Amino acid sequence: MTNPPSTALMTDEYELTMIRAALASGTAFRHSVFELFARRLPPGRRYGVVAGVGRALEAVANFRFGDEELTFLRKNAIIDDPTAEYLSSFRFTGSIWGYGEGDLYFPGSPLVSVRGTFAECVVLETILLSIYNYDSAVASAASRMTLMAEDRPCIEMGSRRINEWAAVAAARAAYIAGFASTSNMEAGRTYGIPTSGTAAHSFTLLHDTEEEAFRAQIATLGEDTTLLVDTYDIEAAVRTGVRITNGQLGAVRIDSGDLTATAREVRALLDDLGATKTRIIVTSDLDEWQLAALAGAPVNGYGVGTSLVTGSGAPTCSMVYKLVARATSDAPDAPLVPVAKKSAAKVSVGGQKYAVRRLDVKGIAEAELIGVNAPPQGDGDDRPLLRELIRDGEIVGDEPLSQARKRHNAARGELPRDGYKMSRGEPVIPTYYLDDEGAIMPSPYGG
Repeated sequence: MTNPPSTALMTDEYELTMIRAALASGTAFRHSVFELFARRLPPGRRYGVVAGVGRALEAVANFRFGDEELTFLRKNAIIDDPTAEYLSSFRFTGSIWGYGEGDLYFPGSPLVSVRGTFAECVVLETILLSIYNYDSAVASAASRMTLMAEDRPCIEMGSRRINEWAAVAAARAAYIAGFASTSNMEAGRTYGIPTSGTAAHSFTLLHDTEEEAFRAQIATLGEDTTLLVDTYDIEAAVRTGVRITNGQLGAVRIDSGDLTATAREVRALLDDLGATKTRIIVTSDLDEWQLAALAGAPVNGYGVGTSLVTGSGAPTCSMVYKLVARATSDAPDAPLVPVAKKSAAKVSVGGQKYAVRRLDVKGIAEAELIGVNAPPQGDGDDRPLLRELIRDGEIVGDEPLSQARKRHNAARGELPRDGYKMSRGEPVIPTYYLDDEGAIMPSPYGG
């Protein structure tokens, strides 16, 4: 079995130069706590969705500096001999806690807490941010889309709109947030996501007539297939599809025009022809607002691409990774002291965080409570948000995607009704920081 590819160079140079300087100054092995969080949600969004946890765990496990990586770094004078020696045996030996994949987050939520030496924690900054920022952006958009689709299935089909590996990650993130399937084969192979797809306009154009194309597709895929009916004339295509399947056609797909009006016309035609069980699937640059507008249309499912894989206008969650506490020396029992940035508009809150979601007696979320240096005192209805992901360098929090899907569905079900609105608004619940006495602290992130 070949070793998985190293993720060690999926980082920024300054991570390595900081390690080099810290080794020289004797501070590289001070115990430290880094946290990954978002200061705010994208404008107008009421909640965000955590995704990428499983991918991040795999990336940390494969974060190793082999001969090829070290040769590149030394050849380009990025590291010196002591740094090369340290990196040659590098593996993360600390602990990571984080929000469960599929859960919701709000401004200031401590999504990931990374604990270990400064050197082993700081070098993970870029890989963790790149995964969480993109995957959570897609999952957040996907959640809004499945919310608007209600019980109608959504198919992820955005592979051709982004780079090839981002397409696989996007399919995974969308599946966590409720999408039913993907068109991406690698996502199907790697993550076991159900796949779907039939034919494009080029298949119809390949044949002398539309009927020939339809007959060829049905002969191969069966009558339950989905025929793309808007290459030429939609009414003629629907009539042809129904006729050659004796009314047993599985579905038709509409990819252009006024989707609401066309879907109604096609539904009426199908019913008139006796194809009452034939489904209607619509595509064509859909987003959550269009899905909301289609709620009253006779549509059975959606295919979503560009808007989904680009975060529907928010392609990143603007998450950051900050040092929030560090030891006063290298001694094993050295106390931790809080540290925080004071930069204008980029402040951070020092101290290790603990998080719960406060629920009312009906199980509806009321607030995100963040304890600083001590867990918030519960009231019996609080749901803990941080779970152990890595302990002493070993992954302990891996889980199947089915669990992340289940968690997302449950967490979204805790939202107040305002959380389901597509109109622009503030985060649906506030975030409160609590000191070790339980008193509310001023929050730089709202709430």
